[in-house]
Parts: sequence; structure tokens; C-alpha cells
Amino acid sequence: MKKIEMMRILFIAGFGTGLGCAFAIGQTAGQDVKAAGSDTKAAAVDTGHATKDAAKDTAHGTRKVVHSTAHGTTVAANDTAHGTKVVAKDTAHGVTVGAKDTAHGTQVVAKDTAHSTKVVAKDTAHGATVGAKDTAHGTKVVAKDTAHGATVAAKDTAHGTVKVADKVTGKPDDPK
Repeated sequence: MKKIEMMRILFIAGFGTGLGCAFAIGQTAGQDVKAAGSDTKAAAVDTGHATKDAAKDTAHGTRKVVHSTAHGTTVAANDTAHGTKVVAKDTAHGVTVGAKDTAHGTQVVAKDTAHSTKVVAKDTAHGATVGAKDTAHGTKVVAKDTAHGATVAAKDTAHGTVKVADKVTGKPDDPK
């Protein structure tokens, strides 16, 4: 029996040692699992913090971009409005200048036309006066020439009649 007892003692000692080792291994594994859980929890917390920080940074960056875009849009709108105002002002000025130039040109043309009409009327009146004077002078000259011719013809006729009468009466010719 000594062998069986010895085996029992060895078996119990081996079983106790095996259990002790298993317990020690189990305890180490439990501690490892616990540590792994703790590490996982810490990693999850760190990931949560990092995600929260990234979300904050993204939101802040988005706000900055939105603000910059809004500011750029406002500046562009103001520049466009200013440019439109300047162009409208320049266009209005050009129209005003064009209207003034047109009015001035019309006034100058009207003045020149009136002057030309006055000069032509004056020249026409002068021409009519000169023509009337020339016609009157010509008529006077023709009347004078006609009267002279009639006088000469009457004298010649009278002289011829006297000559014929002298011949008829027998008077000798005048020695002239």
C-alpha cells in the first residue's frame, strides 16, 4: 500500500501543483484580461477624446471657412455694387455730355442757318434792287434813244418834206 499511498500523495501533490499553476495561470490571464479591458477602456476614452477634439477642430475650421466665405462674398458684392455705381455714373455723365454737345451743335447749326438765310435774303434784295435800277436805267436809255430817234426822224421827215415842197414849188436847193 505504500505504493498506492505514495501515488496518491504524488497525485495530490501533482494535482495541487497543477491546480496552483492553473490558478496562477488563470489569475495571470484574468489580470491580463482585466488589464486588457482597462487598456481597451483607456483606448476607447482616448479615441472618444480624440474624436471629440477632431469634431471640435472640424467645426471650428468649418466656422472659419464659412466666415471667410461670407466675408469674401460680402466684399465681392460690395465691389460689384461699387463698380456698377461707377459705371452707371460714368454712363450718365456720358449721356449728359452727349446731350449737351448735341444741343450745342443744334444751336450752332440753327444760328448758322439763320445767318445764311439772312445773308441770302439780303443778297436777293440787293440783286432785285440792282436789277430794278438797271431795268429802269435801261428803260430810260431806250426811251431817250427812242425819243431822240423820233426827233431825228421827225426832223429828217420835215427836212425831206421841205425839200420835196421846194422842188414842187421850184425853189432852188440850199447850198449847204
